[in-house]
Amino acid sequence: MEKPDKRIVEFIKDHHVLTLATSKNNIPYCSNCFYAYIEELNSFVFTSDSNTRHIEEATQQPLVAGSIVLETSIVGKIQGIQFSGKMFEPEGENKKIANMAYLKRFPFAILMKTTIWILEVSFFKMTDNRLGFGKKLLWENEKGNYENK
Repeated sequence: MEKPDKRIVEFIKDHHVLTLATSKNNIPYCSNCFYAYIEELNSFVFTSDSNTRHIEEATQQPLVAGSIVLETSIVGKIQGIQFSGKMFEPEGENKKIANMAYLKRFPFAILMKTTIWILEVSFFKMTDNRLGFGKKLLWENEKGNYENK
């Protein structure tokens, strides 16, 4: 599988909060989540209670979208990523990998009683004005989107 551009991965690793977009009955909803990124799986890992609105919606409609942004008012420094992918609760070895990655980044999470989730990314679009005004870096996995899964 072709990996995302290293500048996308570096940006992701430099940040720790993503905005997750879900929907139900054509009504959109956003939430913010602390995340760890597993480069080998091209996946975000985060924790959330199963009874939250975003998790209830994602378990019914696992195709989700999100973003990570650098907060700046300087146009020449604008950076951000939009992404889409499929969200699921990991099992077996994937659950161990996800837990280890999350706890390595957020050791305090060991005290929390919550559920771990994986968001397997199928598409990235990074805007990076440092490369030129409105410069976009795109990546899509060879599976394309997940609509046909």
